[in-house]
Amino acid sequence: MYDQLQSIEDRYEELGELLSDPEVISDTKRFMQLSKEEANTRETVETYRRYKKVIEGIKEAEELLGENLDAEMAEMAKEELSDLKKEKEVLEEKIKILLLPKDPNDDKNIIMEIRGAAGGDEAALFAGDLFNMYQKYAEAQGWRSEVLEANITGIGGYKEVIMMISGDNVFSKLKYESGAHRVQRVPSTESQGRIHTSTATVVVMPEAEEVEIDIADKDIRTDIYHASGAGGQHVNKTASAVRLTHIPTGVVVAMQDERSQLKNRDKAMKVLRARVYDIIQQEAQSEYDANRKSAVGTGDRSERIRTYNFPQNRVTDHRIGLTIQKLDQILAGKLDEIIDALVLYDQTSKLEEMQNG
Repeated sequence: MYDQLQSIEDRYEELGELLSDPEVISDTKRFMQLSKEEANTRETVETYRRYKKVIEGIKEAEELLGENLDAEMAEMAKEELSDLKKEKEVLEEKIKILLLPKDPNDDKNIIMEIRGAAGGDEAALFAGDLFNMYQKYAEAQGWRSEVLEANITGIGGYKEVIMMISGDNVFSKLKYESGAHRVQRVPSTESQGRIHTSTATVVVMPEAEEVEIDIADKDIRTDIYHASGAGGQHVNKTASAVRLTHIPTGVVVAMQDERSQLKNRDKAMKVLRARVYDIIQQEAQSEYDANRKSAVGTGDRSERIRTYNFPQNRVTDHRIGLTIQKLDQILAGKLDEIIDALVLYDQTSKLEEMQNG
């Protein structure tokens, strides 16, 4: 482990030198790649450097205790030694987590799809609540969200909404949100005051760059048609809606939000690329899960992952047995407590697996 840490520190120092090299600075693409690599290893290096200082401090305190000290000095040295040993344990656990294999998608932007599922209008309204929740969370994280396509119901819910969330490490925090979300509440349309249960589904996919997934033009069928729904005069005059079909996988994406056919095609292509990339990843995950069941279950999209209970202001994440009595805050985008718990659970499970494997 320490050889690995030393090589990471050596590389970090090398990156510092490279990033001040005029030749590297003038090559924007290389400079960005190296800056990203440096940022990704910074916490590991800083933790390792602190760990080395703590080890040195323990050695010095032990040597001091071996000398002929007066009672007060001996007590101070013992206290310092005790504190340093505790910090050493904490740092060792942190280092183990920092050295876990990184998910290559963690620092990517995402495409999120939210759909009303079982429960008709109420499911569509709940899909709208989830959409607002993720938008507020993204805003609190300093991320940017953009709606790519929205199918709004008459009462203000969403049959389907697709959005892109861009920023630092978006996928690393939102990848655990894929699955079925269940709501228990009295719908506004219910006159008897009975609690209904409805569901909405969430799919989170990492944005796929063209370099990562090469989709040949011959594998895409493009259909252009007139947009339907809101849009005034241009709906009847302009064939701006675009439907892309990826022939090998059967993935279909339709976009009609923009007045420009080109913009609709660009948005549709982003979603298509993400969905095809996601299929490839899901197949790899299924193969992997045949040997090991994923701790938090980011694989099975039909899995019921969370229940939002309005009468009791309660949210339960079924995968990790976490219950929080703060439904109002969570729907306001304060998701950190749940997301941090999911990340920790996943990391702990991977650590146990590494130690047992």
